[in-house]
Amino acid sequence: MPEGDTLFRIAAGLRPYLAGRRIVAAAARRPGPRAELLEGATVESVEARGKHLLIHFDNGLVLRTHLGMRGSWHRYAPGERWQRPPSRARIVLETESAVAVCFDAPTVELFDGRAAAIHPKLAALGPDLMAADFGDESLAEAIRRLRDPSRASLTIAEALLDQRAMAGVGNVHKSEVLFVERVNPFARVAELDDEALRRLVLSSRRLLLANSEGGARVTTELGAGERRVTGRLWVYDRAGRPCRRCGAVVRSLSHGELDRLTFWCPRCQPAAEAEPEARDHATEDPR
Repeated sequence: MPEGDTLFRIAAGLRPYLAGRRIVAAAARRPGPRAELLEGATVESVEARGKHLLIHFDNGLVLRTHLGMRGSWHRYAPGERWQRPPSRARIVLETESAVAVCFDAPTVELFDGRAAAIHPKLAALGPDLMAADFGDESLAEAIRRLRDPSRASLTIAEALLDQRAMAGVGNVHKSEVLFVERVNPFARVAELDDEALRRLVLSSRRLLLANSEGGARVTTELGAGERRVTGRLWVYDRAGRPCRRCGAVVRSLSHGELDRLTFWCPRCQPAAEAEPEARDHATEDPR
């Protein structure tokens, strides 16, 4: 599933071709939003909010897409052949100079922008880690939400993925930031002090922002005080391989309500109690 840095790049890539442009034609796969309502409207802005892409129009409507595991946005010149079959297009937006196509997204909806404050998905989001105005208040709010009693018994690995606590972290960054900060992924939120949560929030923002410009995702250059290593990622997708920091065998485990896979180094991220039995996955080293 695309993470906050990926959505940030998608928004940045679409913005020059949509923002300020009039929609001359729009179509959506049925059942789906009434795309024809966008024809003649001008795009006011394109923004990423956590893992959601929002396109605002001057007629007051907002298009929201959530890409899930398989969705993507493509941009083409008028008449250019698409890289995927038209049958997989969920919504198509055409301007005089570009065609933007969203393929395979599980969520594509139009809503009245005046209802954004009460939108069931958007209103519940925690502070956006990639927001330009993310500051001390946002940091405090993210920590407060992580500290909510409903998350006290969650593992920190699960809590970091909860978009209602803070928006933007996905499975890759979850494992990587926990490694960078030397926090065991199976520690319960209640076991961590506020300083540990503060470091995790700030490192999550730092890793997301550092990967917002495009290219392959890299986290190994961002560990504070770390020696430079060969390879892009510290632990993600490296189960059964030596830790780049200490040489111990990286482990992996599917866990939590969402059954998401977590990667960690048992030596660099020691557990206070016995760790759950891990399932090692043979993978190629993602260099």
